[in-house]
Amino acid sequence: MPELPDIDVYIETLEPRIIGQTLISIRVSKPFLVRSVDPPLHSANNKKVIALRRIGKRIAIGLEDDLWLVLHLMIAGRLHWREDTVRIGGKQQLAAFDFSSGTLLLTEAGTRKRASLYLVRGLQALNEHDPGGIEPLDCDFESFSERLLA
Repeated sequence: MPELPDIDVYIETLEPRIIGQTLISIRVSKPFLVRSVDPPLHSANNKKVIALRRIGKRIAIGLEDDLWLVLHLMIAGRLHWREDTVRIGGKQQLAAFDFSSGTLLLTEAGTRKRASLYLVRGLQALNEHDPGGIEPLDCDFESFSERLLA
C-alpha cells in the first residue's frame, strides 16, 4: 500500500516533471476510476499545472481555473512516468495523464479496483477530501503519542 512517505516521494518526483506543464488530456480505460461528474473530467484538458500537494494519502494536482485532480491510489495503485505518450490497455492500466512533458500512467494491480480519481473546483471542494486527523509526518513524538492514546 502506498503509505505517506511513498506519496511524498511521488510528489517530489512529479514536481519537476509536471509543475508548469500543460495537462493535454486524461485518458481513462476503466470508468469505475472516476468518482466525480461535476466538473466533467474533460474540463481539465489543456490546463497548466500550478500546484501539487498531499492530502492525507491522496495526491492533489492543482490546475488553472481552480481545478484539482485528486488521486487516491488505495492499496495497489501505482504511478509510472513515461517520456512519450503510451497506449493504455490491459487489466492493470487505469488511466493516462498526458502532459506536455510526458505521460503519467496510473496502474492498479489489485483485483478490488479501489483507486479513485476526482476532479473538483475550488479549495473548499478540495478540502472535503481531507480525512482530517493528525499529520504524522509533521507532528512531534508527544503529540503523536497523545493522539494514539486518545
